[in-house]
Amino acid sequence: MSASSEMPRYRSHKEVWALKIASVDGTTLTFEKSGYAPLDVGAEFIERHKPEAGGYYVVYKDGYKSFSPAEPFEEGYTFITKSMGG
Repeated sequence: MSASSEMPRYRSHKEVWALKIASVDGTTLTFEKSGYAPLDVGAEFIERHKPEAGGYYVVYKDGYKSFSPAEPFEEGYTFITKSMGG
């Protein structure tokens, strides 16, 4: 592959569960959406993913938990309303 070749592009079609993070205090995430208790994600999660306020705590179908900065998450995912199959 030459330096000027564009890599193949992909579009995400995964469904995930996610909450926008309001704050990170040690290993505890608090969320912007009311009704969700703060969550202790543990030191390994914090070290691996380095979550920041404004980003998203994401859980995939297979149970994998991750962090996504706001911009790529909001560009790649659309909220699913209950009438859309939730």
